[in-house]
Amino acid sequence: MTIRGSSVKADLTMGSHPLNAALRFGLELCMLGALAYWGYRRQDPILRWVLMIGAPLAAVAIWGVFAVPGDPSRSGNTVIATAGWIRLAIELALFGSAVAALYHADAKTLSVALAALVAFHYAISYDRMVWLFRH
Repeated sequence: MTIRGSSVKADLTMGSHPLNAALRFGLELCMLGALAYWGYRRQDPILRWVLMIGAPLAAVAIWGVFAVPGDPSRSGNTVIATAGWIRLAIELALFGSAVAALYHADAKTLSVALAALVAFHYAISYDRMVWLFRH
């Protein structure tokens, strides 16, 4: 989109739309909460604390370290440069683990809701999916 009399361009594709970015951020927080809840539901008190804190921390580390350089949905910076299809696989594995964690913690309705929202997010982020497969 070019504003008349100016060379300013705005990228309003769905993958980088602010509402979709907010949805993605909310899903990331839900993923961390689901992993923490799954850990909390363990019977062994020591294992409960280890998993309740460790599972979300591991997810944060993986999410933050492996990225595609120049990813428009992130800062563009990365610690370990990753191919786009690998990044997509990592994202789906982490969201999938959150869905499975909720299901395993007897929160089946929340599990289905999270799965549906993740599927919706990726469906409307088709332009980002194309970008990831090209990089």
